[in-house]
Amino acid sequence: MDNICKFLQKLSQKELKIVDEVMSKIQAGDLGDLDNKKLKGFANIFRVRKGNIRIRYQGRVGSSPPIILDVQYRSEKTYRL
Repeated sequence: MDNICKFLQKLSQKELKIVDEVMSKIQAGDLGDLDNKKLKGFANIFRVRKGNIRIRYQGRVGSSPPIILDVQYRSEKTYRL
């Protein structure tokens, strides 16, 4: 089982709903109302912040959909690859 699935199983229903909505918006490319930021030192890796939860994803290259890399609570190790 990958890390994203393990993390999602630990979330409350309220947090799970928030993550689901954010991930749907990322996949649809509707990032206007999200706290979206490009990570320094990476060509096309971004993060979305929603409360204490961070979702890292690899941005669109051409017409390919974004790839969700990680979903975590904010900590000192959140943005390390």
